[in-house]
This record gives sequence, C-alpha cells and structure tokens, in this order.
Amino acid sequence: MPGRTRTRARALAAVALGCALAAGTATAAHAAPAAPTETAAETERAQQSGLREPADELGLRMGTAVSAHLLDQQVYRDTAATEFNFITHENSLKWESVQPQRGQYSFADADRIMEFAQANDQEVHGHTLVWHSQLPSWVEDGNFSEAELTEVTTDHIETTMGRYAGEIATWDVVNEPFNEDGTFRDSVFQRTLGEDYIAQALTTADSVDPDARLFVNDYNIEGINAKSDGMYALAESLLDQGVPLDGVGIQGHLVVGQVPGDVRQNIERFTDLGLEVVITELDIRMDLPVTEAKLERQAADYALVMDACLSVPGCSGVSVWGVTDAHSWVPDVFEGQGAALPIDEAYAPKPAYWAISGALGGATGPGTGDPDEPGEPGEQDCLVTYAVTSHWGQGAVVDVTVRNDTGEPVPDWSLTWTQPAGERITGAWNAQVVQSGSEATATPVAWNGTIAPGGSVTFGMQIEHGGEAASPAAFALEGQTCRTG
Repeated sequence: MPGRTRTRARALAAVALGCALAAGTATAAHAAPAAPTETAAETERAQQSGLREPADELGLRMGTAVSAHLLDQQVYRDTAATEFNFITHENSLKWESVQPQRGQYSFADADRIMEFAQANDQEVHGHTLVWHSQLPSWVEDGNFSEAELTEVTTDHIETTMGRYAGEIATWDVVNEPFNEDGTFRDSVFQRTLGEDYIAQALTTADSVDPDARLFVNDYNIEGINAKSDGMYALAESLLDQGVPLDGVGIQGHLVVGQVPGDVRQNIERFTDLGLEVVITELDIRMDLPVTEAKLERQAADYALVMDACLSVPGCSGVSVWGVTDAHSWVPDVFEGQGAALPIDEAYAPKPAYWAISGALGGATGPGTGDPDEPGEPGEQDCLVTYAVTSHWGQGAVVDVTVRNDTGEPVPDWSLTWTQPAGERITGAWNAQVVQSGSEATATPVAWNGTIAPGGSVTFGMQIEHGGEAASPAAFALEGQTCRTG
C-alpha cells in the first residue's frame, strides 16, 4: 500500500494492464432477492480470487463505501473485508451524522467502521468535512456572520479530523464545490465566506493532521469539460498560493455507454500538477431491466475507467460506491436505473467484477485462477473481445477490445479481420476502421497509438446487418492471430 507521507509530486509506477472480459451470471431485473445464506455466499466467494490481493500486489487502493448498520450482516462484512483494501464511510462522517446539534458530536457509527477497517488492515478515506449537502439545519439556516461560520467550520474540522489523526490517511476536505459550468456552487459556505472557504478548510485540515493527504472531490469531472476545467483552475490557484492540496477526487457516478473517452487525459492533467488522483465513488448505472448485453457493456466501461487510472502514474486508487447492488444508492435517486456495481444483489460477481479483476492482473472469470501468461513469439499472444452492446432492426453497435499479452509495446497497431457475410461497417470511434469487401482493418487514433505490454485498447463500431449481428471468426494484430473471448 502507498505510504502515509505527503508529497506534492507523488507518483506510482506506471501500470498499463488490460482486461479480458468473461461472461458473468446475468442479473435479474432490479427486484431485491432474498438474502443469500452465509454458506451460499462463502461458496460464491470461493469461486473468485478477490480484488484485494491483485490490488495489493500493484500498490493500488481498491476500495468501497461502507455503511455501519450493514456490518451487522455477516456476508456484507466478509465481502467488504475480502474484496477491498480501502474503505470510505458512506454517510457516518458527514456533518449531519457527527454533529447534528452544535457542539454535540456523535462518532459511534464512524468508530465502528474504523474498527472494522483496522481489524481487516484496510486504509480509510475520510468523507467528508465541508459539503453543501447533508448539513444539519443549524448550519444551513444558521445565518452566521463570516467570523461565526469560520469558527463553526474550524471547530468541526478540528474535532472530526482530530479524532482520527494518524488513522485516516486521506480526506475529502471539500466536496462538490462546483456547478456544471465550472462556476462555484451556491452554498452557505460560498455565500458567507466566498470561494476562500476552500483554502481555509484545507489549511485548517493540514494543521490538524499534517501527514494526511487532502483532497477536493466532485462528480461529473471524469472527462475534460467545463466542470473539470473549473476544478483544474482551482487546483492551479490553490497550489500557486501554497495551500496544502494533495489530490483531486473524481467521483465517477457514470452511465453505461456514456463513459467519457478522455478519462485518462483528464487524470493526467491533474497528476501533471503534482497531485494525486483517486476515483472515489465509482458506479456505472444502467436502464432496467438488466440484460446480458448491458452487463457486457458495463464491464467494458469499468475496464475503461480502471485502465485509465492504472495507466497514469499518480492515480493511486479506485473505489466503488457500495459493496453490492443490494445497497446501492442509485435506484432511490435515478428512477428506472440500477445494477450499477460489480457485485450483484445476491453477492455474485458480474462481468464488471471480472473486468476489474482482469485489469488488476487477477482472474478473468470463474475458475480461471491466474491470468493467461504472455505467449512466446508466434503464439496467440493477443486477445480480442468483440461484443454487440446494442442492436435495432438491421443495425448494431459493437465494442472491440484488443489486449496485448506480449512483453513489448505494439506501436501504430493494426487489427484485421473478416466481417461476417452481409455486414457493413458504417461508422467507428476511438479507431479508424476501413472495410474493403469483407476485409476490415482498424488502426489507432491520436490518443491510443500504442498498446502497452499487458495493456489494451477499446474502440467502437456501428454496423448494418441482414437481420442478426454475428462475430468475426478470427482477428490478427500486426499479422499475428489473436485469441478471442
């Protein structure tokens, strides 16, 4: 696991690991099933290698959000302990939970999660100290003067953070400060203290625990857009002022099929500032009911986010927002959507789980154990996954993932195949695809020109077909026949 000492230019070794998607058990529509027995849950977990071990080997934080009351359930406790090395308090460190009345602090639930994490040798991410939401009314409606609100905020940070000084390694000091257009969000803190409330909060936090790493966290900043530009400008400004900012939290509440294509580039621009980046609250929701095609597309989307983090030195962790679909916040907030997490309501791993595991270098499906070793020259040392993610009438959308299992990079790659009879490629993204007769060739675009050793690239295509989309029989990367799966 990464060390506790702060550094503005902290960087992990670059890792560019691809993933091979394996079919998982399709999840039923989002109707809560009966809770699994402990024996069934233990059997299911015995069939998977776990995410924690390969994450530990990479020095990556692989985390989840935990609710204190759910720790009463044995299968929940066991899953959270087995799968993850990094724990976030889902709600029990938020202001309304720890200080519902002025000066009256309650840490019972937060302490319980700390005890769980310490018993299981897990690092803890503190979430969150200053946020416009889940505030008690005495703060939100207090009509405080600037001096009074500064005193209130300072006391809250000093008391909450001070309780866990030396025990919580990273903190979301300020959460969700931006509007979608990159301007500062209206909040009691912004209205009363101005945007300087962010620098004040970080400075106070640093004085409480100088060894903790301090983050500003927000959603919809996964790709390069107006909101992430606002975060970037804030980070630059804070660093120029000498304010103790160590990292940016990118939440990652995403939708299947809508993951930005420039996640890696966005992470890189923050790490280029010397900041650490963590994907703090990842979930990728879908329209219900669940289908196999949606699960496979979700797996590809999880793989994209994992690859983006793993390929950038300084992206130190990925946390999913909840242990299983059974306790996800998504269905309560987004009507008709759900199934957003890698483990389903019955605690069974989904294709997304195996995508994450494969990206970490672990198993890629039940019974696979260690991932395939790279082949010798001349053997099938590449893997191509061809997945139809949506279809209509005589059209379909296809995702193609190419994994390089050699020990050498593949620059200016070229993938060739024979498109099934009666099919025509009408468009492509994240690659240049040309079809001549039935022969098709894909070559890179500017941002994915090299496939790193053990790494992968994914591109998409739209095709026309005669009634049902089929998969090509074989693919060749640089003339070398690849495995398919």
